[in-house]
Parts: sequence; structure tokens; C-alpha cells
Amino acid sequence: MTTAFITGATSGIGRAMAVALSDAGYEVFAVGRSKAALEALRSERAGITPIAVDVTDREAIEAVVNGLHIDVLINNAGIMPPLGNFADMNLADIDAALEVNLSAAILLTRLVVPQMRERESGHIVFTGSSAAHAAFPNVAVYSATKAAIAGFSAALRADLSPFGIRVTEIVPGRVETQLYRDILDAKARAAMYAGNVAVQPEDVAKMVVALLGLPSWADVTRFDIMPTRPTTPSGSK
Repeated sequence: MTTAFITGATSGIGRAMAVALSDAGYEVFAVGRSKAALEALRSERAGITPIAVDVTDREAIEAVVNGLHIDVLINNAGIMPPLGNFADMNLADIDAALEVNLSAAILLTRLVVPQMRERESGHIVFTGSSAAHAAFPNVAVYSATKAAIAGFSAALRADLSPFGIRVTEIVPGRVETQLYRDILDAKARAAMYAGNVAVQPEDVAKMVVALLGLPSWADVTRFDIMPTRPTTPSGSK
């Protein structure tokens, strides 16, 4: 059975991908910090193995990966720092965004790619953002982390494609997730998603299942998924 290792699987896009891939016959390792959310996910889908770990804990994540056979790695975990002008940002928020959105993804990928290279097969997926490819106010550091993921994804593909390993960057626009839960109140979040103009996590998950199902000689290097109707700039994933 093909295995998929998904970070940030407790909610939003990560959870939707875990469910969709399990339904598609994958053995899914669902990674996140909330044991309760992961157990709820396992009770919903028998083919999902929950792994409660912080992706920024290097020793813990290395212990988890060691010995696992991973066919598909999905680096999805991410945080959004408080919105605001860069000049006013707290250094702790900058550090946290860099660690979760960038450093953890690079480290985890480094732990997994040697086994893929040895087998000459595998697929690595990164959840990026439209904020990596266009300038929006009040998200400078978030944009920087996602732009770095875009660059890393492209260069990683150049390193690994000779070994038959595929690399895909997901570029979502506004997706209705919990990304803004800790930085916007309920009223502001409701206004952001009013009018049914946001992409749903399940929409992204369907695309991921489709691209993973392509023959090994075809690699979707990047896919953008945007709301059909226009939205305000601050609504990127």
C-alpha cells in the first residue's frame, strides 16, 4: 500500500488531504500537535495513523520518521503571524513563522529524501501560498517563508528528478481554513469568507489525489487553486 506522511493534518487542508488520501487507498500518517484532533481523525478513517508531534522538535520528528516507509511526503504544516506592518512585528512571531513554515519543512524533507532516492521513486508536496508570488500588505514574513518554499521546491525538483522523484508546490489563494483563527476574531473571519468566495480544503485535497495518481513520468510541478470570484488581497492561504 502506498504511504503518505502529512504534516499539519489536524485541520484545514492537511486534514482534508488525510481523509481524501485515505479514501483513495493510501496508508496515511497524519501528523499534528493535537492528540484529540488526531484521534478524532483516526476514528473517522481506519486507514489513518495519528502521530502527535511538533514539527519543530527536531529530535522527535527524526525519531518518528526513522524506520517509516514514506512514498508521499506532504509538507503542509504552517502558521500565519499576526497581521500588521513588518516594522511592528514581534521578533518571536518572526522566529516562529520561519521555524514552522520553512525550517521544519526543509528538515523533514532532508530526513525523507534519502530513502526515496535509494528507491528512485517518491513524491514530495509543499503547501505554499499565493502570497509567495504576489505582494500583499501586512504579511511580509509569511510571504517570505512561502516564497522560500517556492524556491526550495523548484531547486529540490532539479536535484531529485534524475532519480524519478516528483516535487509539487501547491499555490492556494483564499481557502477557508483555521489559519486566521488565532489572529482574527470570529466576526472578522466570517466577513473574510462571506459570500462563498473561498476555496474549500476539500477542493485542494481532490487536486492532490489527482496529481498523485498521474503516471510516474508526469510531474505537476505547481498548481494554483484560486476562488472563481475576486477576493481582497489579505485572503491568501
